[in-house]
Amino acid sequence: MDRKKYNDEKKRYQETLSGCGCQDIEFTTVSGEEVGEIYTPDETEGFDYNEQLGFPGQYPYTRGVYPNMYRGRLWTQRQFAGFGTAKDTNGRYHYLLEHGQTGLSVAFDMPTIMGYDSDHKRSEGEVGRCGVAIDSLRDMEVLFDGIDLGAITTSMTINAPASILLAFYLCAGEKKGTAFDKMGGTIQNDILKEYIAQKSWIFPPEESLRIITNILAFCSDHVPRWNTISISGYHIREAGSTAIQELAFTLADGFAYVEAGIAAGLDVDKFAPRLSFFFNSHLDFFEEIVKYRAARRIWAKRMKEKYGAKNPKSLLLRFHTQTAGCTLTAQQPENNIVRTAFQAMSAVLGGTQSLHTNSMDETLALPSEKAVRIALRTQQIIAHETGVINTIDPLAGSYFIETRTNEMEEAAEAYFRKIDDLGGVVKAIDKGFFQREIQRSAYEYQKAFEAGRKVIVGLNRFKLENEEIDIPLLRIDEEVERQQKKAVQDARADRDNDKVARELERLKAAAEGTDNLMPVIIDCARCYATEGEIIDTLKGVFGEYKEPLFI
Repeated sequence: MDRKKYNDEKKRYQETLSGCGCQDIEFTTVSGEEVGEIYTPDETEGFDYNEQLGFPGQYPYTRGVYPNMYRGRLWTQRQFAGFGTAKDTNGRYHYLLEHGQTGLSVAFDMPTIMGYDSDHKRSEGEVGRCGVAIDSLRDMEVLFDGIDLGAITTSMTINAPASILLAFYLCAGEKKGTAFDKMGGTIQNDILKEYIAQKSWIFPPEESLRIITNILAFCSDHVPRWNTISISGYHIREAGSTAIQELAFTLADGFAYVEAGIAAGLDVDKFAPRLSFFFNSHLDFFEEIVKYRAARRIWAKRMKEKYGAKNPKSLLLRFHTQTAGCTLTAQQPENNIVRTAFQAMSAVLGGTQSLHTNSMDETLALPSEKAVRIALRTQQIIAHETGVINTIDPLAGSYFIETRTNEMEEAAEAYFRKIDDLGGVVKAIDKGFFQREIQRSAYEYQKAFEAGRKVIVGLNRFKLENEEIDIPLLRIDEEVERQQKKAVQDARADRDNDKVARELERLKAAAEGTDNLMPVIIDCARCYATEGEIIDTLKGVFGEYKEPLFI
């Protein structure tokens, strides 16, 4: 580059720019970060291609985890689905598979998420409402009736009871004749982010980490195709965090799991290749892309330099993305189709391995078949009509993208130092650090929205007066709860209750000792012990977590 000519042209441009007017708005990202008016080679001076970018599929994986990315294989297209009874959701799964979905994703109802059987008094009014009710292996068998668990991968969004739902799934496949080592999928199993953001915990942190390391060890030996933790930034972002906080807090959780596995005596290269991530794709198109790029680079560096990983697969940050539920509006719900399309495109250009696109009606009800079909078609149009899969990482080398990626990485590293100073992730949770940071960010965004500095189309600008919602909504009939209560009671009556009691006693003894809990939980599942019974047994040993009051 002719530096003198460049400097002369830049000076001329800046003089011209200074005479131009600007809109009276804030030029900031969704997260409130200022964005410069133009990015030039000055911002990337000293940029080292090999150290900071590299090639796709090569360290530090900024450009993607696989050499050929979508030219070799498209991302897995999943739609998060679950409602009512297992039979109801099984019908939706068959519908989605018939319309081209390539992976399944299970949404559980709140009683299942919190470890209660459907006939527990605390389950009243919630059974099957926001996901599918799963009480025992019997329900899991119905949920995947007619589906080959050796031929498809399944993602299950469950955390505190993850070991139990994984056991139900493995036993359901076993009964179909599919061996554990032939089944592939992902269990979210990210309990640390529950204490930070989503709040659906059961056991205290230390006991929860024990269960997680038990899952890591068991799956490494017996279910090698299973992603044992989906380390989730999604719920951190939905709680109100910025993109930088989502990146930093999610990776900090990931590092904590790696350290817990190593402390439990596991070889990092044995379990780390099956760790995966789950990110939010919010509305700021470029901010999200640089978040994913920075995440891959940070993870690869830390795994190699701090944790001594030798297996290249341990360095790969593979991730699922879901478009941002918190950006959807009940007002003018068709606008959500457009929001979701841009968010999905951002995830694809950021190099996601798996993608869920939200349905337009999700702020009003569980998705209808029409809405979920449009959401799936959104992914299919991006994949087959837009041309974005033709070249690998087309944004690499952009002055803007590379500068912002570097800034995102530096900001995340600053958060890691704060967390280390507090004594690590668990200590930082106990002190309310993450919770306060997210609350502050959510408050600042709300203020910007109320002041009109942040525009949400149809909500604080471009509104419709006397709007009527005329899209069909899915309603969960109260009969679902009555049916599910009867089903779990029938399951208890039909099984060998003496055997269940013996297996639960074995589980209690294992929890009181140091044995891996997964083989015993699987034995409990095989004899149709319910989720609530298994959870109650573990509560008797581990106790329950009570969040401190943070002032």
